[in-house]
Amino acid sequence: MEPGERLRRRDLVRALGVSLGALPLAKAAGFSPPLAAGALGLPGLFPGRVIGVEHRGSLLSGNYYSPVIEQLFRRGMRELTGAPAWQDAWRLFFQPGDVVGIKVNPAGQPHIISSPEVLWQIVQGLEAAGVNRNDIVVYDRYREEFLSAGMDRWIPQGVRTMFATAHWDDLQQTIDGYDPDHFMEMAIGMPGQNVNDSAVRRSYAAQFITKAVNKLVNLTTLKDHQAAGVTLALKNLSHGFVNNVNRSHPDYTRNYTGAFIPAAVSIPAIRNKAVLHIIDGVKGLYHSGPHAQPQFLWENCTIYFATDPVALDRVGWTVIDQKRVSVGMKPVQLAPADEYSHWQNRQPEHIEIAGMMGLGEWDPARIYHRHIRLDAPPSPRSRGEGRIALPMPGRDR
Repeated sequence: MEPGERLRRRDLVRALGVSLGALPLAKAAGFSPPLAAGALGLPGLFPGRVIGVEHRGSLLSGNYYSPVIEQLFRRGMRELTGAPAWQDAWRLFFQPGDVVGIKVNPAGQPHIISSPEVLWQIVQGLEAAGVNRNDIVVYDRYREEFLSAGMDRWIPQGVRTMFATAHWDDLQQTIDGYDPDHFMEMAIGMPGQNVNDSAVRRSYAAQFITKAVNKLVNLTTLKDHQAAGVTLALKNLSHGFVNNVNRSHPDYTRNYTGAFIPAAVSIPAIRNKAVLHIIDGVKGLYHSGPHAQPQFLWENCTIYFATDPVALDRVGWTVIDQKRVSVGMKPVQLAPADEYSHWQNRQPEHIEIAGMMGLGEWDPARIYHRHIRLDAPPSPRSRGEGRIALPMPGRDR
């Protein structure tokens, strides 16, 4: 598809049909227990606002360059919040006495995972807001995956780590490490399972998010996903914080991620504690995700900041689609299965459905996306920054 080509009518009908079918399933999900909403919970202090900051020097010979990563963070947090200084931006979200989790992402190793240079900037920001280092907890769901990515070797001294469970397994219905009082119910299960069984129809939230922390920084990567279309802020929350997730895409033809992701993020303990969302888009993956094939990596050299994960993911989806189209591939929602991506119908509409469920802003006309390029040469007409118009669904994709 050429960049300006519109979706064919049958493609649009197919895409909308999947979306409309998933919405009732997501809305029918049940949650326990209710949790009082706060001003910082989704969609946060700045609904619909996304800031992307780019510098082509953020990578040197494929490696993150810390001084430039610091520049991206300093500018991005100030632009997101309007605060006059770096520490003032962080103080809008965090204060002394908070216990703050940082959800990292080791999937896609070794090619595209959360980077130490980005994590260190988050830790510095939290400390600037007065959060004690031993009140900062880096988390991933699987301890084994975290360790195999080598993340334990670059966690700053004094920062704690926590996991929901030891390792990945096919069934994923054990309750150890999860909170029996916080769950989402949805009438889907793995093939052959009885959805009348509560262990089958429920996904329980990790004790980390329900008990260990009172606020969360959601740090994700910029990646394509075979089933969900893209794996960005929303999926980092849904599949990072609950058990029994394999039922959301049990095989190549059965795919419920469009409903499952927004329903899981709607668990009150998740939606009310996730206050800041960051996509590390210095590197990107436009095909074969979430487990990266190196031929589909590209240097995007941008970090994205938001309090609204729906708007953030809408921007990230657009970035990935633009890269795919530039190399002659179809957008993720229309991509056929191939040797690197096996699911028949990808479901990036989980982002739109999340917006319909009140988790953030989906409508491109209501999203303010400002892209700032720090290394662009200044000129009378342009200083390398400006508002980016997002394509409307089904148009200019």
